[in-house]
Formats: sequence, C-alpha cells, structure tokens
Amino acid sequence: MSIRIGLVKEVIVMALGTLRSNKMRSALTVLGVVIGITSIVGMTALVRGFDESIKDLLRTIGPTTITVTRFSITNFASGTELRELLKRPNLTISDARALEARATTAQIVDIELGAGIGPRTLQRVFYRDQKTKQILVFGSGERFAEGALLPFIAGRWFNGTEVQYRRNVVVLGNTPYTLLFEPSGIDPVGKLVRIGSERFEVVGVIGKRASATIGGNADDFVAIPYTTYQRIYGLKVFNVGRLGTISNIQFTVLPHEGISQKDALEDIRRVMRVRHSLKLDEPDDFELGTQDSLMQVYNSISQATFFALLVISSIALMVGGIGVMAIMSITVTERTREIGVRKALGARRVEILFQFLMEAAFLTLLGGVLGVGLGSLIGLSVHWISGFPVSLPWWSFALGLGFSASVGIFFGMYPAFKASRLDPIEALRYE
Repeated sequence: MSIRIGLVKEVIVMALGTLRSNKMRSALTVLGVVIGITSIVGMTALVRGFDESIKDLLRTIGPTTITVTRFSITNFASGTELRELLKRPNLTISDARALEARATTAQIVDIELGAGIGPRTLQRVFYRDQKTKQILVFGSGERFAEGALLPFIAGRWFNGTEVQYRRNVVVLGNTPYTLLFEPSGIDPVGKLVRIGSERFEVVGVIGKRASATIGGNADDFVAIPYTTYQRIYGLKVFNVGRLGTISNIQFTVLPHEGISQKDALEDIRRVMRVRHSLKLDEPDDFELGTQDSLMQVYNSISQATFFALLVISSIALMVGGIGVMAIMSITVTERTREIGVRKALGARRVEILFQFLMEAAFLTLLGGVLGVGLGSLIGLSVHWISGFPVSLPWWSFALGLGFSASVGIFFGMYPAFKASRLDPIEALRYE
C-alpha cells in the first residue's frame, strides 16, 4: 500500500512538472475537456433551474383542477398535426355556461380570456411617472384565485359584482407591484394605475410565483374581470390563413370536494360532447388538462432535452479525448529513454501503465475542475444578469469530474499501453 501511495505521489509530481514545462501543450490537451465539462455543468444548471421552476408553476394549478381548452401542449407532444387541431371549433362563453348548468361535479367554472394558447394582450402598466415593460393582461372570473392557488400579499381578487358590472379593477402580479410600488413603499390597494389607455383601480397584489416560464416570467401579468377584458379588448382571434382561427378563451373547472378527478373529467367530457353534438365514434374536439397530464408531458420534454445535452457535451468530450490521446502519444515518444531507464531500474509494466494513465487522468481531471468552475460561473452569471433560475446539484459536479477522469483513462489507455510494452534495451538506444 505504501508503495502504491508513493507511486501516486510521484506520478502527481511528474504530471505537475509536465504541466509547468509544457504549458501550451497542456492547455491544448485539456481545452476540449474544459469545453465539454463547462457545457455539461452550465447547461445542467440552466435546464435544471428551469425544470424546477416549471414544476413549481405546474404545482400551483392544483391536483384536482381541470382546464378545458381547444387544444394544448399535450396534443403537440402526442404528435397531432396543427392542421387537425384547427378543425376543432373555438370554445365560447356559452360552453362555460353549459358546464356551470349541467356539470354536477363542478364547484367552480371560471372563464379566462388571453391566458392560454392563442393571441395574447401585452400592455405597459403606468403609475405616476413609473412604468413597466409590456406584460400579459388577461381576464378571468371572480373565483380564478381559488383554482389557481394564488398567494396574496395584499388585497383580494375581484368579486362577482365587479365581474357582472364590468368594473375597471385589476389584480397586480408581483412584477408590476415590484416595479411600481415596492421601491416607494406605497400600498397599491385602492390606487389607480393605467393599463394602456384605460385606468384601473388596484384591488389586490399577488406574491412571487415560479421564476420563469416558457413565455417569460410567471409574475409578469395583471388580471382584470373577463367581462371588462371583453369590453376593452374583445375576444381576440388569430387567423391562421386557410387552416382556421385560434381564439384566446379557456375554462378552469374545480370539482366539488370529495369528487374524484376521474369522475369530474367524465362529467365535463359528457357535457362538452353533448354541447358540440359529437357522435359516439367521434373523438373529442376539445382538450381536458390536469396537473398530472401536464407534468407527464413536461417530464418527457425535460428528459429529451437533458439527453440531447449529454450527447452534445459528449461530442465535445470525445474531441478533447482524441486530443489527449494525441498529446500523450507524443509524450510517450519523447520520454522513451526515461521509460527505458525506469524499466532497467526494475519498474514493472503495470507501474509504467499506471504512471501514464494517472498522468492522463490528472490532466483531464484538471480540465474537469476548470470546466466545473466555468460552468457554475456561467449559470450564476445568467441568473444574476437576467434572473433566470439556475440549479447546481452536487451530482452535476460529480458527473463532470467523473466524465473528465474517465476521458483521461479511456483515451490515455492506448499511449499508456504502448509505453508499458516498450522493450527497455530498444528504449535506452532511442535518440
């Protein structure tokens, strides 16, 4: 054991000496490894951060909440063509009224305009001399907050009377609150803000939610009654040429307590199929979404993205490994006489093999350490500059260092084996 420990120390000292004497060569040797490990750690930090943010956002939907849409991301994930989806009829407010009247399992049926797939309304919000960037404006009913599990930090959601009489009241997301009111410490409830050219009274403020979504920050929104939205902006419809149109309406349904999600889904499906006059052998022309279904779709997308990341990073590591093999082969040639002397003094094949493998692994491990540091710095820099969520799990560091050491051992095997097979007499004669 003492001999092995001494050999490891000697190899490390020799590797450091090689680094000092051949700085440029050593830098080029580990460059590919550094690039590969940097990409693994940096992209893992961003992908995992985004992944956790999206999952946190999906959890706010609620385990029993059901969304009714014309189509959703689950359709695209299953490979359905947009042409087929656009043959479906647009949802209407009358559909929501039918669900309220006929779906016995439904406790809440909330109408949302401008929040799902389809055309969106983006406006700046003004208060005195302050203004926000363009953020999402959507309309909903008085019970949206119950189904969406929104965290309030001030005020309330708008009530049924305000929805019925199309009042100009607004609930602020955390971003407009942070930009317009938090720096001055002003209580926003009861204050008048301007959204585009319309004035609204602030009745509530939502706390911070998930950091980011596919479309931007989940806190970049203001909510107004859907009746007010309809009066000011109308039911927006996006024309997709000859394929059809896409409207910006969807419903959120919250079943009664004690009703299973399966029963609620069947009840909603029954009402919607009757409403759309579908025959028994015809498929649904609407989509019912749940937290579980969205989570499954996102997990499959996330896994595919992470696998693609590993493949791309592995290519960079392979290029770096080929560089390691080339440089180590040159090193073996240059140190042929040294190998001959070591063998003449009693060094065994396995010790020569171990020496060169350790040197290659040490070089690539150094590249791995630099790559982990640079990847972490990239992830944290993106977070500091843009606020994009990042996650730096310990296993990403272990993965990066493990990959780098494995690259050194794998691609250093041929030069090390070549060195261990040298004939000591021929090696001593080498000039």
